[in-house]
Amino acid sequence: MNTEMYQTPMEVAVYQLHNFSISFFSSLLGGDVVSVKLDNSASGASVVALDNKIEQAMDLVKNHLMYAVREEVEILKEQIRELVEKNSQLERENTLLKTLASPEQLEKFQSRLSPEEPAPEAPETPETPEAPDGSAV
Repeated sequence: MNTEMYQTPMEVAVYQLHNFSISFFSSLLGGDVVSVKLDNSASGASVVALDNKIEQAMDLVKNHLMYAVREEVEILKEQIRELVEKNSQLERENTLLKTLASPEQLEKFQSRLSPEEPAPEAPETPETPEAPDGSAV
């Protein structure tokens, strides 16, 4: 790199950034590295060519990102379709099971689902076992 013609660190940094940009975007485009000197003798045509290459590279990156996003959207749409289908199937199954269940089964099931509601209490059994004739054993 010939930096004698640059007097400030900012000019050197701009020169290095342009060279990096050209190398990076040229590699994205699959072309050879274009050598553009950005000194006081650089022609306007080379600057325009550089701008065109950068614009092409940016378009390429944008197109690639858009393609990747579209692909991901299609995958997510398919997953949503599958989940909606599975949800519908489970709702139909649930409805069928509710119609086939007896009222006692439904009541028992509902009592398991809502623990905050008190379940019907069973009659308490005495602590002392009783004989069949009712006397304590």
